[in-house]
Amino acid sequence: MKAYQVRIPAENQPGVLARVTGVLSREKLNIRATTISSFGERGFFNLIVDDPERAKKVLNREGVEAELREVVAVLITDQPGGLDKLAQFLATERVNIENAYGFVIESRVRAVFVLEVADTARVRELLKKAGFEILSSQAMADIEPFHYMKY
Repeated sequence: MKAYQVRIPAENQPGVLARVTGVLSREKLNIRATTISSFGERGFFNLIVDDPERAKKVLNREGVEAELREVVAVLITDQPGGLDKLAQFLATERVNIENAYGFVIESRVRAVFVLEVADTARVRELLKKAGFEILSSQAMADIEPFHYMKY
């Protein structure tokens, strides 16, 4: 099960995010999760969208530099120690995490941790053998975050 995020290198200035969201909105592409990081005058966005290949294509067509990055999306428990279980396993297996972020999908029950690693196929296999559930791009697009949250 492969999963992809769209990575957009960007200048650190007003309006850059609005340009990206404007293109995606016009094309009816839904953003499911995002991170924005900056390093001085530059940075990047990572986007989980409902159709990563189409998002990359329309962004590139509109002059926005975008690339697909394969990621490993792991389902973890949304409880103390949920991420630690994954982190300890990856450390034991000597997996270097190059980039990562997470989001809750079911409060106090489930979360997703998205990993960028050098060898995604190896990491997916290690995680599957250890009993972790891996999500595809489609599975992430279908997630209903906070659906079960009690207000």
